[in-house]
Amino acid sequence: MEQFGDYQEHIEQGVEWFWNFLPSLVTAILTLVVGLWVISFINKIVRRFFDKKDYDEALESFLQSFIKIALKLLLFVLVITQLGVKSSSLVAIVGAAGLAIGLALQGSLSNFAGGVLILLFKPFRVGDWISAQGLDGTVKEINIFTTKLNTFGNQLAIIPNGKLSNDNIVNYSAEDTRRDKITVGIGYGSNIKQAKDLLLEICGEDERILKDPEPQVFVGELADSSVNLSLRFWAKNEDFWAAHFHVMETLKLRFDEAGIEIPFPQRDIHMISEGE
Repeated sequence: MEQFGDYQEHIEQGVEWFWNFLPSLVTAILTLVVGLWVISFINKIVRRFFDKKDYDEALESFLQSFIKIALKLLLFVLVITQLGVKSSSLVAIVGAAGLAIGLALQGSLSNFAGGVLILLFKPFRVGDWISAQGLDGTVKEINIFTTKLNTFGNQLAIIPNGKLSNDNIVNYSAEDTRRDKITVGIGYGSNIKQAKDLLLEICGEDERILKDPEPQVFVGELADSSVNLSLRFWAKNEDFWAAHFHVMETLKLRFDEAGIEIPFPQRDIHMISEGE
């Protein structure tokens, strides 16, 4: 009976604690629900604000992510405080947790710093075509920790900002125009001047190829089985690939019509009979 009385006493204490704690729990849940709604509302306001202003898209994406995370951290502190955790204890817990998390997530902190550097120095913007970390693609988003690219095949590539900010980046969209370099080999028996004239004629007929600076053709190399001509021309970024593919196809057709040989690797084998 004495043991049963102890259990009953513990149950009564538990029930009493629960009823005393219930108002704080209800307040914390209400704070969480209302807080999430307020955060969603603020994010919508921030998004509408950026939509009306002509800010850099990368900066908009970064700030929206930062505001969302900061508000959720603030909400977490408010909910914990409502549950009865003292602010001094919370500061100590957050400090210790921050140190542990900082040591464990050094890479994430590096990525955050990299994102800040990208926004400050702007090596690329949203919409630029870049080559970095062995990937080529159009910049889709610049977030706090990562940058998202749409590759040529429309795959989504995600690159950590820490690596991206500390490595080589080629931005193909930074300038309005690009120079192409096409190397084509002709046979040693072909007329070099005729081949060069044909290449310049093809460039002159294509409106997408800029006439200033004017296209140029050089003898780039006297190779083992061909004379390699180097064609160089300029085009606007939006016209670059269309002009490149047009020149590649047209030069083959024109060379065939003019009888100019484009050699391919081959070997001559001489058979010597045993009697000889």
